[in-house]
Amino acid sequence: MTQLPLATALGLTLAAGVVSMTASAAEVSPPVAAQRAHEVRAPHGAVRNDEYYWLRDDKRENPEMLAYLNAENAYADAQFAPLATLKDTLYKEIVGRIQQDDSSVPYFEDGFWYYTRFEAGKDYAITARRKGTMEAAEEILLDQNAMAAGKDYFQVGAWEVSPNGELLAWAEDLNGRRQYTIKVKNIATGELLDSAVTGTSGNIVWGDDNKTLWYIENDPKTLLSTHVKTHVLGTPAADDKIVYTERDTSFYMGIGRTRSDEYICIGVQSTVSSEQRCTPAASPGEFKVIAPRERDVEYSADHYAGRWVITTNWNAPNFRIMTAAEDALGSRDGWKELVPHASDVFIEGLELFKGYMAIGERSEGLRRIRVLKDDGSSSFVKSDEPAYTMGLSVNAMPETEWVRYTYTSLTTPATTYEINVSTGERKQLKQDPVPGFDATQYVTERVWVPSRDGKVKIPVSLVYRKGFEKNGTAAMLQYAYGSYGSSMDPSFSRLVPSLLDRGMVYAIAHIRGGQEMGRAWYDDGKLFNKINTFTDFIDVTDWLVANGYAAKDRVAAMGGSAGGLLMGAVTNMAPEKYDAIISQVPFVDVVTTMLDPSIPLTTNEYDEWGNPEKKEYYDYMLSYSPYDQLAAKDYPAIFVGTGLWDSQVQYW
Repeated sequence: MTQLPLATALGLTLAAGVVSMTASAAEVSPPVAAQRAHEVRAPHGAVRNDEYYWLRDDKRENPEMLAYLNAENAYADAQFAPLATLKDTLYKEIVGRIQQDDSSVPYFEDGFWYYTRFEAGKDYAITARRKGTMEAAEEILLDQNAMAAGKDYFQVGAWEVSPNGELLAWAEDLNGRRQYTIKVKNIATGELLDSAVTGTSGNIVWGDDNKTLWYIENDPKTLLSTHVKTHVLGTPAADDKIVYTERDTSFYMGIGRTRSDEYICIGVQSTVSSEQRCTPAASPGEFKVIAPRERDVEYSADHYAGRWVITTNWNAPNFRIMTAAEDALGSRDGWKELVPHASDVFIEGLELFKGYMAIGERSEGLRRIRVLKDDGSSSFVKSDEPAYTMGLSVNAMPETEWVRYTYTSLTTPATTYEINVSTGERKQLKQDPVPGFDATQYVTERVWVPSRDGKVKIPVSLVYRKGFEKNGTAAMLQYAYGSYGSSMDPSFSRLVPSLLDRGMVYAIAHIRGGQEMGRAWYDDGKLFNKINTFTDFIDVTDWLVANGYAAKDRVAAMGGSAGGLLMGAVTNMAPEKYDAIISQVPFVDVVTTMLDPSIPLTTNEYDEWGNPEKKEYYDYMLSYSPYDQLAAKDYPAIFVGTGLWDSQVQYW
């Protein structure tokens, strides 16, 4: 099956909230999958019969399986046929809010201005640069429209210019499975210089010699990042050297350079711990560990101006910032506290500059930026809206007094600013153009909903059209994610005005399992606390209905991936509260998936969901696994969209 088109998603929502499906669509018979006995056994002796397990095909070739998926697609098309006019209207509205010949804010790095731009009528970005000034001749680095021509799927992952500025390395994916191939070309001539390096994570780092590439090799089946390798241009990929192997399958891996550009570092990260090791870029050799990994200790180290700056949750659940001397490697003994832990402020990251640092923080569920100077003084970048998000933008060069950041809200399109840390002067560099959108016609609001366990109040970001009355008659779309500590911030969407202009309310529920309110918010929504994620979502629905934001029979809900698990859980737990459910690439077969370490992501996520090979986790996961909790009851209208080759959540 294919991903749900954006206009179709809105069409389903509006079908629930504003218009009615015709009887002819409802009369089309749905396909019925065959049932075949298949036992799924756990090491502790538990056995489940999965009658639809046969639909799994790792090669995606089984004719019977493909025929069934095609029948599902045909059934969905038949169901949506009465909405064809509405879908076409929505599509035109959404496309009309996109300026097709748009371009990004250029940033300066190593003598060049880099940017991406789009051309009207074309689907892909063009990545380009100009030397010294934006008036110089344009050099096109990647014309993705030409590169994608004739391909069923195409995506560029990372791209990196060599230190001498002459070569470009990029990673491309041709089937959507995030198995990238690295290619290299001469920028001036366009000549491909090397045989492709296949089976990589897409991470690329150039060596100082302008001929060595550092990359991460993925396991072809599990997609786990296994080895860091080096490839020398002009040599066979088969001769690439392994410089590091990660043997713990619960860790993800990445590679990059420090802010100082003086070190190449390998970072590994599990759900609850991390480790980093670095080698001098000028003379690569042994990768020395910053501090050995330890369960429940996370850290990220960067280097600039002769010292290490470390963000860590070591004895600090919401993280703190520490420093260490350049040679203080191998343990945490030499770390010194710079920014202490705060129970009400969650530190998300930082960027180092000459004389100061910019810190990304989260307080009261909202993202903000704090500038901390080397003399100890600090200040915050301000906002005038009750629900918003801001974050650091591209700040390629550390020797500047200007910090670039992005700002957006449910009523403010993404805006790029830069602020002078010495004078406080602020410049707006760009606001994403949205033709036909008038921000003054919409209202954003932040409310707090008490949870049923009485422990917390759940922040909810709302947006509606000006003049909306809270009289309990409106339709509403409620969205959430609620897993992995990923925070769903209130940002602008070109889709949402199509709902608001028809009288609907759009709500983002910042439920437990995310990290909007700090690390405890995440911990209270995973493992044996996972049920809080689902009940928070339902509690938000109940409160918004009770307070007049929506009619009780006009609520639609939407979520994807782990948010699709959320959709499945609330559909089972409270089907009467939702009129329509939009579930994108949903992770709903929780127990069977987590019992299979050959599936991508499984072993990395035992600390998120639990390991069902242990009976206590098995029993708890089984209690909410949407696939296992299906029952004969009245369910809302449900749309499920997936991708045949999706690597994060398998189609079955």
